[in-house]
Amino acid sequence: MGKDKCPDCEECLPAWLAAFGDLMSLLLCFFVLLLSMSSMDAKKVSEAIGSLSGAMSVLEGGTQTEISKKRMLESTPIDSQDETSEEVNRVQQAVSDANEMMEKGQGPAISLDDAQEGFVIKLPASLLFKSGSATIENADALLFLKRVALIIEELPTSMDVSVQGHTDNEGPGKSSPFKDNWELSSARAISVLQELLIDGVAPNRVSASGYAEFRPLATNATQSGREKNRRVELHFFGKKDTEDGKIKKSVLDKAAIN
Repeated sequence: MGKDKCPDCEECLPAWLAAFGDLMSLLLCFFVLLLSMSSMDAKKVSEAIGSLSGAMSVLEGGTQTEISKKRMLESTPIDSQDETSEEVNRVQQAVSDANEMMEKGQGPAISLDDAQEGFVIKLPASLLFKSGSATIENADALLFLKRVALIIEELPTSMDVSVQGHTDNEGPGKSSPFKDNWELSSARAISVLQELLIDGVAPNRVSASGYAEFRPLATNATQSGREKNRRVELHFFGKKDTEDGKIKKSVLDKAAIN
């Protein structure tokens, strides 16, 4: 009896196809992991799609070719602010140089502080004047004011300087030509202002005022506190919009009519 013939085995898939399937599975896992670890910004994606649409004219939504104006404004520096910041850095350097040249033992050092609409340079009176006097006699202080004047000329014309004189609660003294602290503080502010004018600052950009002892920085009960209060301040500030003045004028006009 003859042996039965073994049936032919079915052909298996090619070996390369199994390896290809494993490779595709690994690539899929790889991209899934990348997606899970990344953060998507819908706004950026839409802008990118719009840019591609305009460049290639393939994708839909080709009208979205312009990047949002808000993003362009945020990334564009404002020249006037950069220039002002550079000048502030120059003022800071001038303050540091002046403090190194002047004798620290005479009183508080020159300081530079931020203000609501600009910045303030605080000059201790002991570095500028003798007791009860409004004449600037310190050569280093005069040199510092000259450097400040040069910086003021390079600041935007929309920025002005207010020179403010301050004293402690003690009087000018019997030997002083000034009868009270009002005269002394005002005279010291004017002396600094005149020095800035001599150094080339435009007269329409500066002003002077005296506050006597009524805006102290520290207590007048101690010597160190009184030294801090005797000072001249240079306030750098931007000009306010003229619309404010127009509004105030219109209000006064209405009140006068009524």
